[in-house]
Amino acid sequence: MDAKIIDGREFAAAVRGKVKDHVTRLASEHGIVPGLAVVLVGEDPASQVYVRSKGKATVEAGMKSVEHRLAADTSERELLALVDQLNNDSSIHGILVQLPLPEHLKEDLVVNAIDPAKDVDGFHISNVGLLGTGRKSMVPCTPLGCLMMLRDHHESLSGLEAVIIGRSNIVGRPMAQLLIGDSCTVTVAHSRTRDLPEVVRRADVVVAAVGRPEMVQGNWVKPGATVIDVGINRVDAPERGEGKTRLVGDVDFERALQVAGAITPVPGGVGPMTIACLLANTLTACCRSNGVPEPDGLTV
Repeated sequence: MDAKIIDGREFAAAVRGKVKDHVTRLASEHGIVPGLAVVLVGEDPASQVYVRSKGKATVEAGMKSVEHRLAADTSERELLALVDQLNNDSSIHGILVQLPLPEHLKEDLVVNAIDPAKDVDGFHISNVGLLGTGRKSMVPCTPLGCLMMLRDHHESLSGLEAVIIGRSNIVGRPMAQLLIGDSCTVTVAHSRTRDLPEVVRRADVVVAAVGRPEMVQGNWVKPGATVIDVGINRVDAPERGEGKTRLVGDVDFERALQVAGAITPVPGGVGPMTIACLLANTLTACCRSNGVPEPDGLTV
């Protein structure tokens, strides 16, 4: 029997619906409207698409959306001044500086200039430290979305063995901390892990975030395991015509589908959850800054 397909689009729509309902209650009961500011430096095409999507989703959720589009040659001083301005704007509860930045700008410096309480990407060093020590923090959006889907699928994650393939600061490392927080036994594997297939085979939960198309083979997957595929890779698709491409994950989906208990597809799995969790984080930041209860099920 094929695995259950975890529909990220459907799940993300439900999360956005919960966010919108809570935003409506905040406005009616407290007169508060969460605000998200997105800063885009330069004209990277992919970043422009992401920023438009984030702005549209923010407005649809009933939040205040602010976009700052800066020239590619914007100086570090100018960018940091804008971040400081947003830090001090009480109507803005979440700040996101779209990455990557032009080469002359230091990403770490800019990210760590954001007020940690408004760091809805969860990249500030203070939030990284808080998450790593099991304390309340802003959590990176993609790992948060993965955790939400895992919690929804499993009655409890406690005691499960989880293998994360990939050790990036954006997904792999924070994902490990979140799963440890839910009492999983966690292994962080990577390209230098000895006998990686055997390591993956013992996992009840596999989170693939290594950035290599279809690297995780079907016979690596333990029968009945839950597979969360974070990878988004564009590969040639000659069957669709000359010069055509298609998106695939880090997992050989068709073969893993025959073995796993549940699996996320690519596209339509983890991807839609990232923006949904950005909205959830903005709402959480707003609630924390105003001393009102945080929404259930939208944070950790």
